[in-house]
Amino acid sequence: QVQLVESGGGLVQAGGSLRLSCAASGRTFSTYVMGWFRQAPGKEREFVAAISWSGGSTYYADSVKGRFTISRDNAKNTVYLQMNSLKPEDTAVYYCAVTPYIETRPGGYHYWGQGTQVTVSS
Repeated sequence: QVQLVESGGGLVQAGGSLRLSCAASGRTFSTYVMGWFRQAPGKEREFVAAISWSGGSTYYADSVKGRFTISRDNAKNTVYLQMNSLKPEDTAVYYCAVTPYIETRPGGYHYWGQGTQVTVSS
């Protein structure tokens, strides 16, 4: 079993930056694909980014491509989401999750964190 704890959310003005972290428990962290999702009020959970177990491959939703960067440090069992040029429409609860293979559907992920709120003011 894997436990995930997100941190780094907060309130930021449009155009600003935030860095989210997701700390994972478990010795098999380095074998998992890690993903970030977000869910705004009244909307479905949507894919944001994913990173392969080695960090060599990354995938992004079109809405965040060029602004967000996903990375991981397997020695620290941590995955990061650097968010730049934030927009009010990025406001959501952000979740990290694990899956054994690259996947953009929430249903393909096996373990989830509790989420961290990101609010972008205009």
